[in-house]
Parts: sequence; structure tokens; C-alpha cells
Amino acid sequence: DYELCEEWVHLYPVPREDLINLHREHLLHLLEMGDMEKALQLLQRIEDPGICLAISEQSLDQHPNLAASHFLADYLTAHFYANLTTARRNEIQALYMGSKVLLTLPELSRANYSHLSSRPLLMLEQLLMNMKVDWVAVAVQTLHQHLAGEEIGFTVEDIDNLLSKYAEKALNFPFSLKEKRS
Repeated sequence: DYELCEEWVHLYPVPREDLINLHREHLLHLLEMGDMEKALQLLQRIEDPGICLAISEQSLDQHPNLAASHFLADYLTAHFYANLTTARRNEIQALYMGSKVLLTLPELSRANYSHLSSRPLLMLEQLLMNMKVDWVAVAVQTLHQHLAGEEIGFTVEDIDNLLSKYAEKALNFPFSLKEKRS
């Protein structure tokens, strides 16, 4: 049905908003089906960059599944980096990094942390509080690899400070050790 609608768009004038809605729904459908290749082809067929940007941003704002969010954040960053405000750019890159971190977690546990996908530092903190140290190690390594020189609202130093804070708390004993005297 989406392809038929797309053919109609070429034959008859369609208001811009309706065109955006049609392509957004089609894109979300393809992403939901896991067909990233067709989703990319759809975005490449759209000639007007303004419409393509609107479709991509609106689709991302619909909070699709993890793979779709990752795809859209990557696409927006790769193709429309200069067109985004600094705040929006940081938000999209944080979502991209958060989805990268989520993809490092075991598949059955991802749902427990998916609500934090746009806040990777908070996700790390939650993992630390849940004593998932092995997962944190992989997540931190992933973030270090992808953060190199990029500014997305937090830095490698912020990650290191968070880890230091929790390492300090782990070594903080609430009682003093007393020597027994005989």
C-alpha cells in the first residue's frame, strides 16, 4: 500500500504534511519489520532534503524499537549533522550512544534498561547500582571507542568521574575495624 501511495504522490500534488506523514509511516513500518536496507532506500528516494530531515526526526521522536532508533540516530548524524541545533545534535548522539550501550547488554536484559537509551551516563550508573560490573566494563569500552573527540553532552572524563565515584563508594566501610587485644 505504501508503494501505491508513493506512485500517487508522483501523479498528483499532495500537501507537504501528508507527504511527510506517508513517508514517516512507511519508514517506521520498514524499520519495525527490520528491513534497514529498504528503509535506507526509501530515505534516498526522497529528493527534498527538508522533507527527509523532517521524516527522520519525526520517526525518531516516535521512539521506535532499539534497532530502529539506532538506525535513525546514525542516519540523522551522518546526513543532517549541520542542519541540527547543538541541543538536538547532542540529544540524537546521546541516543545513538545509548543504543550502542544497550546493544552490548545481554538481549534478555535490554528491556530493563531501554527507557534509559537517551541517557547513557544514567544507564551506566544504573548498571553500577545493580552490580552489573562486567556489563559496565563492556559498555565503558564501547563508549570510549565511540566518544573519541566527540562532544555529545558528556565526555570520557564524565564517565571516568562516575566510575571513580562508585569505586570510592565500594571502598567506603561504614564501620571501623578494631584490633582485638588479649
